[in-house]
Amino acid sequence: MSHILAIDQGTTSSRAILFDADMRIVASAQEEFPQHYPDSGWVEHDPLDLWSTVAGTCREVIERAGITPRDVAAIGITNQRETTVVWDKATGKPIHNAIVWQDRRTADFCRDMRDAGHEATITAKTGLLMDPYFSSTKLKFILDTVEGARERAERGELLFGTVDTWLIWRMTGGAQHVTDATNACRTMLYDIHKGAWSSTICALLDIPMNMLPQVCDSAADFGETRADLFGHPIPILGVAGDQQAATIGQACFGKGMLKSTYGTGCFALLNTGDAPVTSNNRLLTTVAYQFNGTPTYALEGSIFIAGAVVQWLRDGLKIIREAKETQPLAETADPLQQVLLVPAFTGLGAPYWNAECRGAIYGLTRNSGPAEFARAALESVGFQTRDLLEAMSADWQATGAGDVLRVDGGMSASDWAMQFLSDILGAPVDRPEITETTALGAAWLAGMRAEIYPDAEGFAKSWRLERR
Repeated sequence: MSHILAIDQGTTSSRAILFDADMRIVASAQEEFPQHYPDSGWVEHDPLDLWSTVAGTCREVIERAGITPRDVAAIGITNQRETTVVWDKATGKPIHNAIVWQDRRTADFCRDMRDAGHEATITAKTGLLMDPYFSSTKLKFILDTVEGARERAERGELLFGTVDTWLIWRMTGGAQHVTDATNACRTMLYDIHKGAWSSTICALLDIPMNMLPQVCDSAADFGETRADLFGHPIPILGVAGDQQAATIGQACFGKGMLKSTYGTGCFALLNTGDAPVTSNNRLLTTVAYQFNGTPTYALEGSIFIAGAVVQWLRDGLKIIREAKETQPLAETADPLQQVLLVPAFTGLGAPYWNAECRGAIYGLTRNSGPAEFARAALESVGFQTRDLLEAMSADWQATGAGDVLRVDGGMSASDWAMQFLSDILGAPVDRPEITETTALGAAWLAGMRAEIYPDAEGFAKSWRLERR
């Protein structure tokens, strides 16, 4: 039992990565799944697609590594956050597609709540803003629009969960309805100061509290997988939302340490220690991780579109066939053209929080072509990151906080994009040897709980720089 299986359930694909006793990657498997866009600004997943791709990639990675399920000591899960699933407690059948974190369908309701003066109460309890990004209004939409859903929920027939909860429920055969503090704090239903679901907010949104999962530490006993799933039961010992898992994987355990992950979106987290910092610049106060019942907090800036802008170049404009073509294309762009792209395809996140905003391109000339679009796409991520870090600097007064930015995620592999980011920030950008930090964070949580991996201090010493 010398291996740890990390499940990384993302917005566009599910991955399973197997780590050995030295936290090295042994094998990986990945499978994409369909995205559904039923209306402008609406994004959905079929929850059964999430489940089937997770189960399939887990089996595939064990087979690729040439080991048996008995060799896997524990499972760690990291997941796309805020995405909302509601299912039948008896049958396990979802009553609606999962509503994805990017989805903006509840923007009007959120605006009405702000106009009614409710945002201050919600922010004080949850650290979040009244925005459709978070789970609670998505859950309310499902209860309000699916026939009979609210009545069934009140009778205790329906369960709610973020993706981690849905996967654990399926993996344990319905034995465990649980989440961890990092996912709970993104629902806009969780009081981050009391460490409990808020009855005040649930009453405000008319959400039955019997739907909500039990909240655990990030490293805890989340149950065992069904024996028939992999051929042998495996304990689930670590869970964290993807951005918190990346913070852990980057070993940002020290107060003032800062990381930014470039996946579908971009998310920067600044560790603020045991004290939650209230933002005056529309950043979020969130739980970075929780051990032994004690949370460590962070300031977070969320950008909805980062790597997804490269997907748009590929799938929307069709000017590239693969993401890796973007950098060499950008390098050939005309330096005299100042093409600027605002990738607000599903609204703007921090520090603007404008759900109605949509994308725009400025500075086009007759000579603007694929190269200029590619450069503008990569630069847009740097510009947005600078917005976040300037807001963090204004909120966080500690000397030297955020002097170095640790980066990870798919786009961090681009030397061109990371150099532009460093230039525009006027700060060092550090890329680690292991850029699969989200999966690594989940693996470390499970491996540490299983007593295979070192504690936080020992883990931090193992962090290695690949390039500054």
